[in-house]
Amino acid sequence: MLTIRSMSISDLENIKTILESDFDDFWNYNIFYQELQNVNSEYFIALKNNEIVGFAGIWISVDDIHITNIVTKKVYRNHGIGTKLLNHLITTAKAKKLSSLTLEVNETNKSAISLYEKHHFQKIGQRKNYYKQNENAIIMTYYF
Repeated sequence: MLTIRSMSISDLENIKTILESDFDDFWNYNIFYQELQNVNSEYFIALKNNEIVGFAGIWISVDDIHITNIVTKKVYRNHGIGTKLLNHLITTAKAKKLSSLTLEVNETNKSAISLYEKHHFQKIGQRKNYYKQNENAIIMTYYF
């Protein structure tokens, strides 16, 4: 069974290996440590049999929530964990009564784009050379 709960500083040691092996090199222990102390940020972890198998985060602004990341351990991908994390973020945003939920996704990440489209996110723009390998990001928004 999968459970989702708020991330705490004590979880950082456990996600360190996910950050190093399954995610980009921008998000590291120190950035997460700072994020967990930011009053405008919220992060969640997905647990399966007490193992952290994924995490997701948001930044809350005036009337929008920005998804900072949704990460699933590689060995657990395509098991619905990203979908459950996304659903949790959507529920969180709706509860805060904000107008939209926005994210950037690598234009080459077809499975993530498909997931967001299934959840009624709309492509609203592009950020050129957003990622390290000069890959573009697609900006997608879910309007409430």
